[in-house]
Amino acid sequence: MLSVHTSPLDQPGTGDAGGMNVYVVETARRLAEAGIEVEIFTRATSSVLDRSVEMSPGVIVRHVTAGPFEGLLKRDLPGQLCAVTAGVMRAEAARPEGWFDLIHSHYWLSGQVGWLASERWNVPLVHSMHTMAKVKNRDLTDGDTPEPEMRVIGEEQVVAAADRLIANTDDEAHELIDMYGADPAVVDVVHPGVDLDTFTPGSVREARRRHDIADEAVVLLFVGRIQQLKAPDVLIRAAAELIARDPGVRDRLVVVVCGGPSGSGLDQPTALIDLARELGIADRVRFEPPSNRATLVDWYRAADVVVVPSHSESFGLVAVEAQACGTPVVAAAVGGLRTAVADQVSGLLVDGHDPRDFASAIARITSQPRLRAELAAGAHMHAASFGWASTTAGLISSYSAALANTSAEGRVAALRS
Repeated sequence: MLSVHTSPLDQPGTGDAGGMNVYVVETARRLAEAGIEVEIFTRATSSVLDRSVEMSPGVIVRHVTAGPFEGLLKRDLPGQLCAVTAGVMRAEAARPEGWFDLIHSHYWLSGQVGWLASERWNVPLVHSMHTMAKVKNRDLTDGDTPEPEMRVIGEEQVVAAADRLIANTDDEAHELIDMYGADPAVVDVVHPGVDLDTFTPGSVREARRRHDIADEAVVLLFVGRIQQLKAPDVLIRAAAELIARDPGVRDRLVVVVCGGPSGSGLDQPTALIDLARELGIADRVRFEPPSNRATLVDWYRAADVVVVPSHSESFGLVAVEAQACGTPVVAAAVGGLRTAVADQVSGLLVDGHDPRDFASAIARITSQPRLRAELAAGAHMHAASFGWASTTAGLISSYSAALANTSAEGRVAALRS
């Protein structure tokens, strides 16, 4: 596996670490449990990192030195792809010939490295886009920076070079085909998953007690990287709208933003704090750092509603994690969120990003206990269909198809054994 720009060992929720990191970790572990040895190559971001780390039995993370360890932004990484590729090639050269059977690259930067390695080693390349420049630019928010043409061209090259393409949802598959000219015959739809043993319903009261939140509070939660694409400002504005409509809710309202600045958010790291102050609700908003999984489960359980107002989302792992904990979701009706959230069953989907519309959807749930209970039950049931075991099975099927269509047919039996 190639995860060049972000390490699976990084804490999701800040920097460039997010749902893709969770995806790589969870699928790698389960592939190893299925008998497939996995080596994950990522760029080293610290001089104190070991060259290789056993993440779990059968999964090795290899840190490749490429450029300065710290202070290198994602937009600067294309200039280091040659160095990353050289490091990957050196690692393979130390192995017996034919050591790797297949490459799975994540994000277009990894795809560029995988493309070269695939041709050099004569093994198939399977690629997951996770996000796409053309889609992000189509859904660009006011004031946000468009993805550069270099990325668009790089993605087109990877789409053309890959033996199989993994799409998170049917929507993403159509975008690959319609916007990038992908061959429909090589696009496989494999939904990401959620750890159904960790993200489970539990005591709301105990979760709130651990976070010092009153039982009678109305808790709205945002989880993710703080950047314009994820639109946490929509939740802040919606919260102000709720108070304007019903001043009586003010003392009970708690808005929790769990995450750290990323991408365009790094340019204005205090923008959300400033917005809450400007709207007069700074006392109702709590900013929490990115959390480990145990703490995140508590936040999901403590919330009345989890809000996912993203302008673009290839899937929406946060939405599925929240629903697995039995918490309804109010989400923008974009991209993979239309799959991750079952509208009127596990939560509510909102067309557009008008804070007033989000406020109405939130109020509909929080003011009707019976509706919230119905959505909570539906949320848990809906999330149950997104286990990582199904994701891993889908990946193995795609890998087998890639191997069968190359000169490596003999490896299919070994992969399945």
